[in-house]
Amino acid sequence: MEFRELLRKRRMVRHYTGEPVDREVLERIAATVRRAPSAGYSQGQRLLVVTDPELLAALAEPEEREAPEGAESWLGTAGAHVLVLVREQDYHDRYRRADKLQEGEEIEWHVPYWFVDAGAALMLVLLAAIDEGLAAGVYGVTREDEEQMRGLLGIPADLRIVAGITLGPGAPDPGWSEGASRRTQPRRPADELVRWQRWG
Repeated sequence: MEFRELLRKRRMVRHYTGEPVDREVLERIAATVRRAPSAGYSQGQRLLVVTDPELLAALAEPEEREAPEGAESWLGTAGAHVLVLVREQDYHDRYRRADKLQEGEEIEWHVPYWFVDAGAALMLVLLAAIDEGLAAGVYGVTREDEEQMRGLLGIPADLRIVAGITLGPGAPDPGWSEGASRRTQPRRPADELVRWQRWG
């Protein structure tokens, strides 16, 4: 599939058929983390792939409990979830090595670069899913949900959960999705988002 075609197909899907996703397909999608850009080649991004039906049901439980009237759980209809994680210490370890020190000190990032790299890994998973003929959607993880997820999935303390991704064969949009941001918010024009040479 051409890159432009991938981009045209990329959107957040909130409804799935519930069919499981083949292990081989998930392995190819997850392998993209090895190709993600990484500051100083720190390689701090991690993925946790969840396909066990009981664990998927437990991941969907908070959304099902808090869903508005008439909205069905989209987290619960996905065939797989991929959690994007990051290990900050990998970046500190890398940037404390002699070839990365500045005047003998570790760089103090203005933006925590491990989150930038996690976002890059997340986008590769989304694009790889489309390339495999699957639908995908991103969901955020609250602090409260993060603690529950850590216990449920055995995530160690040195890994931060950045976001979750649902994967699976997409199903037709249910009626309640008409109120979703994608339907209610216009896409900003390119000249509002991109400037050349100077901003103003």
